[in-house]
Amino acid sequence: MPRYLIGIDNGSQSSKVTIFDEHGVVASEGRVALRPNHTPRPGVVEHPDDDIWDSIAAACRIAMDGFAGDPSEIVGVGLCTIRFCRALLREDGSLAQPVLSWMDERVARAYEPDRPGHRDVRWVTTTSGYVTHRLTGVFRDTAANHQGVWPIDTDTWAWSTDDRAYAETGMDRSMLFELVMPGDVLGTVTGAAAAATGLPAGLPVVATANDKAVEALGCGLVDPASVLVSLGTYIAGMSVGTTNRSEPTAFWTNFASEPGEYLYESGGIRRGMWTVSWFRDLLGTAAADAAAAAGTRIEELLNVEAAEVPAGSDGLLTVLDWLAPAEASFRKGSILGFDGRQGRAHVYRSILEGIAMTMADRTRAMADELGVRYGRVVVSGGGSSSDLMMQIMADAFEMPAIRVVGDSAAGRGAAICAAVGTGVFPSFADAVAAMVVERDRHQPRPEHADVYRALGAVHRDVREHTDAIYRRTAAITG
Repeated sequence: MPRYLIGIDNGSQSSKVTIFDEHGVVASEGRVALRPNHTPRPGVVEHPDDDIWDSIAAACRIAMDGFAGDPSEIVGVGLCTIRFCRALLREDGSLAQPVLSWMDERVARAYEPDRPGHRDVRWVTTTSGYVTHRLTGVFRDTAANHQGVWPIDTDTWAWSTDDRAYAETGMDRSMLFELVMPGDVLGTVTGAAAAATGLPAGLPVVATANDKAVEALGCGLVDPASVLVSLGTYIAGMSVGTTNRSEPTAFWTNFASEPGEYLYESGGIRRGMWTVSWFRDLLGTAAADAAAAAGTRIEELLNVEAAEVPAGSDGLLTVLDWLAPAEASFRKGSILGFDGRQGRAHVYRSILEGIAMTMADRTRAMADELGVRYGRVVVSGGGSSSDLMMQIMADAFEMPAIRVVGDSAAGRGAAICAAVGTGVFPSFADAVAAMVVERDRHQPRPEHADVYRALGAVHRDVREHTDAIYRRTAAITG
């Protein structure tokens, strides 16, 4: 009898629900976009109405409608939601106020119970805690989605025993849900939730972790000698280990998806793949129309053209500061080195090279501080669909660059947790071995690696020279 597992992946842009078989093959999926955030004033960013639950329920219905198997063959569902959010609930578990986005400045501060409108708040939890209650009726949550301002002991993965932690976060212990570990069963789908989602009533709902950690698990990141680079709007480098590093300088420590493991996240790139989209859109409709007339997309055409450009883009160097950090608000992105040889393919390749060299540098700094040496880089996210980008990553990192099958890494990671929690596999390692399949790998080319090693040293020093310029221009034009 075949067994199927559901992964719920509630992200910042959409809720995605994927049904996998026990070999990691996708059987059905549903995706529903989230509504635009409600931003009534600066610093306030809320999910409107009950949008997170509504989108998850709708995506579940789509996935279940497309499932050709017998619903009785589905053995569990793993729940993964956005990290750093905050949900304020009434006594019955309903929303007292809209869910606070991770971008809302209030989630970085202590909870203030005396604020107007908080009189009927009984529970303070995460989005995973809220959705768990909607699915199961229990007030229980994963320990591994409590990033940010929470009175949690990151060594024990339990609520703190120090009274000061509750005073500092503004949260009384009685307001907090029961915690469980990733891979533990949170509860089972209630009749009401089954009617709303199409999921089978009584189906076990299994705890996962925060969305980045679950994405890492879904990419097979269980080996400390591997590093994952997630190529999204925000680009981050990640690795795993067993030590809770409390005061690192080149990375920060997060809960991983396996109990007792930690996810290390390097410095990243804000507006990373956004810069690629920006350049594509800058070319205008004429370029897109020309690509369509040739039977392709503009992104594919740019990849073909840029593959003919030498490594190093004939001296063009891109520094990806399109969104300045708070500590250097004057800083701007740079494209340096024009001399008349370069065209649009050079600019495009230079952006990809800037991403690869930046992340190679930042993950190398993380590895040095951790005292490890990475042997391979796994690449996920939308940018990994480009063969050219994969080859540049291999060359800049000087190690094999690997893609895995499928494009729903967080959904797959959630399904892996469900597989462990329901006994389909005895361990996370066994579940990953069965459900994460390598798609392909790109080997570094020594002649290109030499270029990126030398060019990376220059790229690393650019801001020392451009910061003074951008301070002056910011004073004039902002």
